[in-house]
Amino acid sequence: MNKNIGELIKQKRTENKMTLKDISEATELSIGYLSQLERGLTSIAHDTLKKVAKALGVEMTYFMEQPKTKEKAVLRSYEREILRIEGSSIIEYAMTNMADRGEMLPKLVEILPQKEVEESLPYPHEGEEFVYVLEGILTLQIEADVCDLYPGDCAHYKSTRTHNWSNQTNKVVKFITINTPNLFQEAGEKL
Repeated sequence: MNKNIGELIKQKRTENKMTLKDISEATELSIGYLSQLERGLTSIAHDTLKKVAKALGVEMTYFMEQPKTKEKAVLRSYEREILRIEGSSIIEYAMTNMADRGEMLPKLVEILPQKEVEESLPYPHEGEEFVYVLEGILTLQIEADVCDLYPGDCAHYKSTRTHNWSNQTNKVVKFITINTPNLFQEAGEKL
């Protein structure tokens, strides 16, 4: 990504002559959270980013670097787009050239170890989610159930159930996740 998502939000908000209060009212997100987001001090879930994009009058693809080879089926490891939310311990890599228009969104996710565990609330969104752990121990929360997943373990669940994942260890956690529908693809946007 060329710019931090927070910087892009602030830039578009300023261009639209909108205040944080305007965005807060349109998205039901607190002004404090939006301020932290713009300064890169917190992360944002895809469904929340979708609300912000709608409030700003932009498509989700506004926040993504456009792939150089849109019709290419093979994506080499060195060509992966890095989706990193500054200030966060989570690094996401798009595992497709069709992140902005495919029916599913496959990602390689790394959660870095932290001195203090970030509080991250579970959230629901439409669709289904599949998670496959490659390295480390991933803590998965689905509603009130919390489970540690080890390399080779996987989970498949309805995303409408409140859920989240975290790294509670001092080692990097790497896993693949696939979301359907693709949260970066706007409704009706089929290129």
